[in-house]
Amino acid sequence: MEPSATLATGFGPQGALARAGDFVLLGGPAMWAIALLSVATLALILWKVMQLLAFGAWSGGRHTARALDQWTQGQHQAAMDGLATRTSLRASHALGAMRATANPAMDREGAEAEATRIGRALLTKARSGLRGLELAATVGPLLGLLGTVTGMIAAFQALQEAGSRADPAALAGGIWEALLTTAAGMAVAIPAQMALAWFDSVVDHLAEDMEDAATRILHAPGLNKPGMNKSGDRMSITPQAPATEQFRAAE
Repeated sequence: MEPSATLATGFGPQGALARAGDFVLLGGPAMWAIALLSVATLALILWKVMQLLAFGAWSGGRHTARALDQWTQGQHQAAMDGLATRTSLRASHALGAMRATANPAMDREGAEAEATRIGRALLTKARSGLRGLELAATVGPLLGLLGTVTGMIAAFQALQEAGSRADPAALAGGIWEALLTTAAGMAVAIPAQMALAWFDSVVDHLAEDMEDAATRILHAPGLNKPGMNKSGDRMSITPQAPATEQFRAAE
């Protein structure tokens, strides 16, 4: 059966799969590339959701908040013990900042640098895979456009060869088949861009929570380390900040 005939008939799961296969065949090599890109994009989105779940991105940070309350009340060892078994990014960063602050070999500046280093390393892990989604959102429409251009070239070549016997219906069929790749490329890029924006917002929220926790830990009442910064400036641990900038003044 010709692809065009299969597209016009068939319902249910098997019919949908057959139509999807025909779309891929009609689109040519560009459609195959888009199909592979769509599978990779879906797998990346699912993996990223599972990774952020494992990192405790949506847990709310209840254990970390309780440990921070203990820390500010002077119960330093109890706060660190409460976070020792936690694996979330918030807890890992807070525990690292607490240990650095409690380390008598580190002055205040060294503890701040260590907390910043730990936070940036954790946020880099949280942002892993986002470049892949960004690439899918960019490349998908370009692949679709490439398939459309090559399909239009083939359609007009066939029209030229037919000469005066050219069939407008055949030309129209060739054009809509070429446009399939553009639609497919956009169908991949739109979900990829939406997922990228969502994951970015989740990581940004994590960064805000981690910066707030580091500030509370390093400037808790009763701490008296050499070089203590009493201004209460808010720390910055976001990877986008230059490495030489260790603080971000609160507005």
